[in-house]
Amino acid sequence: MADKINHHDFIELNYTGKLADGTIFDTTDEKVAKDNKIYDQKMKFGPAIICVGEQQLLPGLDQQLIGKEIGQEYTFKLNAEQAFGKRDIKRMRIMPASAFKEHNMKPYPGLQIDVDGEMGLITRVSGGRIIVNFNHPLAGKDVIYNVNILRKITEQNQQLTAFLNSTLKIPADKIQVEISEEKAAVTIPAQLPEQFTEMIGKKLAELVKLKEVKFSSRKEKE
Repeated sequence: MADKINHHDFIELNYTGKLADGTIFDTTDEKVAKDNKIYDQKMKFGPAIICVGEQQLLPGLDQQLIGKEIGQEYTFKLNAEQAFGKRDIKRMRIMPASAFKEHNMKPYPGLQIDVDGEMGLITRVSGGRIIVNFNHPLAGKDVIYNVNILRKITEQNQQLTAFLNSTLKIPADKIQVEISEEKAAVTIPAQLPEQFTEMIGKKLAELVKLKEVKFSSRKEKE
């Protein structure tokens, strides 16, 4: 009987996302990225490990994985709400040109900017007014994902490392995990607030089925 995916299973998979017209915008395959001119040397390609139900993928894609079979390939069609959301006119903002002059920036259509941690795209420059779109670039678009589900990840060390790599963007080779008597000691190259590590430790203990997950930090050599 085929092994099926359940909520909170850790799985390894490859995927490629494209628009209805076939334009590829997301992939775990380095060759596909290069062939479609979306390759970024800062990105790490190869199979991804995710925890199903933790929204480490698009909401609609995450939901559709439940009940699917390990070792199979699937094609999922997601509408805009299931993918990057609908276009929201309220996320179009008018900013004064003076705000850009203060930062020695020359605004022009197509320029991507960061405003208080939120990414926006300048769509129009008219006199002293700049229109910035804070919708996701793919908001309002239906998408298609081709997914190859490779295997379940059951080894707890690998589960912990994969989750921290995905959520905190810490390189996997910089994370050390030691498990003994159902308790995990995790060492990372960053000093995080104690309240935060307690919160994520409880979450990880629940997901990985351990009694406790504790964090410590180490300084990296420059």
